[in-house]
Amino acid sequence: MKATHKLLFVLCPMLVLVFIYYSSGKLHLRVWGQKQPPVSEEIVSVGRIVGSVFDQQGFLVNLDGKLMNTQAQSEPSLDRPLNLVYKYENLTTTTCKPGYAAAKMTAIYPKFVQPAPMFLDRNFKRLAKVTNFVPPFGFKTQDRIIDTILTATKNYGLGPELDSLSCKRCVIVGNGGILANKSLGSRIDEYDVVVRLNEAPVNGYTRDVGTKTTMRITYPEGAIQKPERYEKDSLFVFIAFKPLDFKWLRQMIFKEKLQGTEGFWKSVARYVPREPSEMRILNPYFIQEAAFQFIGLPLNNGLMGKGNIPTLGTVAITMALHNCDEVAVAGFGYDMNTPHAPLHYYETVKMSAIKESWTHNISKEKEFLQKLVRADVIEDLTKGI
Repeated sequence: MKATHKLLFVLCPMLVLVFIYYSSGKLHLRVWGQKQPPVSEEIVSVGRIVGSVFDQQGFLVNLDGKLMNTQAQSEPSLDRPLNLVYKYENLTTTTCKPGYAAAKMTAIYPKFVQPAPMFLDRNFKRLAKVTNFVPPFGFKTQDRIIDTILTATKNYGLGPELDSLSCKRCVIVGNGGILANKSLGSRIDEYDVVVRLNEAPVNGYTRDVGTKTTMRITYPEGAIQKPERYEKDSLFVFIAFKPLDFKWLRQMIFKEKLQGTEGFWKSVARYVPREPSEMRILNPYFIQEAAFQFIGLPLNNGLMGKGNIPTLGTVAITMALHNCDEVAVAGFGYDMNTPHAPLHYYETVKMSAIKESWTHNISKEKEFLQKLVRADVIEDLTKGI
């Protein structure tokens, strides 16, 4: 027994020393009560944190357009879109790349979910993400009038020819003065879907902006007021910013006389030379997603307020990311350092006028668009972003 006691007397201190030595290398990794960041949001190298992978909105911090393998290793969930992107490298620049925009977007923004219908259809009440928001972020309180409108339009897609395409290349043509004298008209016309915004004219500017118009996205105050200026064979795509806008659309669809203009912030079109079958309602989810998820604008209890409305151009880009295989833009980019430059390609209003807008946050919106360009999610034809 004495020999056993002596052995235990020697071994116990040694075991204690081994435990202290081993633990000393681990204890510094945690502080009592300190919240540890999720592993998926940090890159760990040789036992130390190098830096956050995602920014506040959920985009990858490193957006060099290459989407390197190191990112896939740190985020196993990104393997699928990254592999899909690599498949496109052998395709020519003139070949449409199926799923390209969504693959790139998912790789830099893992929360991105592609399915989101471009326009509202008769089953619009199933869209849970917008049922609890009032315009412009949803259609709450507007169900009945929307149902009446959709019963009349009867069509809810781009049309048989475009809807049947297995791969769609889309370009969003902004109204920026940067479009002037770029001679991009023929290149813009090569896209399957050409999206124009508000009352930006085509006639007289075709060399720079092209001749094709697939759809024109607008709202009452932004709609073309002269019927002769509407392009033939284009869709009139409506976007609502307030409940009153839906009443206006109903009157335009049923060719009713406009009853009063109180509540509009400027004059509105009194007639839209389009048949109901040529009119659509843009899914308001794109306004919601662009504002609150992509740009990070204030929620403001889900109501339109100061600085929490994305520009129509960014809403159109968001729509395209969900519904087009390749996305390009032209005429985007506000350079606030040149206040005397033309704001739009078709008028003399200066860049300084944009400062008067209370609804948009131009700087934060530009940050979002720059992320898309840097990561090659979209192509900027006029290099203004």
